[in-house]
Amino acid sequence: MKPLPWQQANWPRCTGDLAALGQQIDFDPWLKHGNLPRWLEILRQLPPATVNEFGTARWVGPVGHSVDSNKLRHALEQLKPWRKGPYRLFDVEIDTEWRSDLKWDRIRSAIPRDVKQALDVGCGSGYHLWRLAEAGCEQVLGIDPSLLFAIQFAALQHYALDPRIHYWPIPLEAMPRSDLFDLALSMGVLYHRRSPIDHLTQLKDQLRPGGRLILETLVVEGDRNTVLTPADRYARMRNCWFLPSVEALALWLERCGFVDIQCIDQTWTTSDEQRLTPWIGGQSLESSLDPGDPTRTVEGHPAPLRATLIANRPA
Repeated sequence: MKPLPWQQANWPRCTGDLAALGQQIDFDPWLKHGNLPRWLEILRQLPPATVNEFGTARWVGPVGHSVDSNKLRHALEQLKPWRKGPYRLFDVEIDTEWRSDLKWDRIRSAIPRDVKQALDVGCGSGYHLWRLAEAGCEQVLGIDPSLLFAIQFAALQHYALDPRIHYWPIPLEAMPRSDLFDLALSMGVLYHRRSPIDHLTQLKDQLRPGGRLILETLVVEGDRNTVLTPADRYARMRNCWFLPSVEALALWLERCGFVDIQCIDQTWTTSDEQRLTPWIGGQSLESSLDPGDPTRTVEGHPAPLRATLIANRPA
């Protein structure tokens, strides 16, 4: 596959089955954005630095010395909003809207051993790609149609040059069936899909036989027949379609052919995990909840409850 616009000559390229999969995809329709030339220029402004290591504890990012911090901060601030993280590029801390490290802590024990290839669908700026590599995954692919998120990822890969980690700016629907991945993540994506059943089927089509799906999404309390479909918005989100109960979601997974389905976590979203920071601007969780009753959204729906399920494609 040809290099993406932000990939420099010394960047690592996909190899093996992943490269062959990339050859089947037309990336051009997903590379059209009026801000792309400006974003590419921002990447060219990133100051050089010596990278001693790449941190993956809470703050993901390069650690080193002799970097022009003012120049680096100026470049990174032009790539707002930073949604998923947090990141630390040398001594510049990007306090993202989401504490994605808390999500990682909830799924870390569900990562199978000896994962050769992992896929993160709707990966945002790629926070969990670095954590998956840290957990031992040999090759990690993130996909997300947002070009801004791809550029944010590129700012980190500019320094890391990690040959295990790759990013394609495409939606899941643009991926041909591959049967390739040992592990697939879909976190915070399902409720944005007009057809959640299609999304689950497409995820299964990317897994090898016996591969595992880790699925995190908004849910509501109820039985296997309970599904909330907002009439307009949910927590100020316009593109929010279906919020099932955990039992209904497990039934969807079963109908799509998954087995060994388990719910491993349910967590109410709080301002400890999603909040307004100087790196995003605008609004966040607090403005999406009823100020008189934080158990409800401003539209009167139940406040955000997130469930994480694991399920396997049959061997």
